[in-house]
Amino acid sequence: MIRWMLVISLALILISWFTPLLHKLGFGKLPGDFRFRLFGREWFIPLTTTLILSMLAGVVSKLI
Repeated sequence: MIRWMLVISLALILISWFTPLLHKLGFGKLPGDFRFRLFGREWFIPLTTTLILSMLAGVVSKLI
């Protein structure tokens, strides 16, 4: 249980570090990434970005 908590927290830290770089590369602005305003807040649902990054992670895990 502690091992998974550590892995998840490290993954979240890495994602937060690489978010500005991913935005510069165009991730988060792809067709299928939804951004809308509801109840005075801006909501962002990155469907296409999530699929691309998941496929990339799958390819990397197969190579390792």
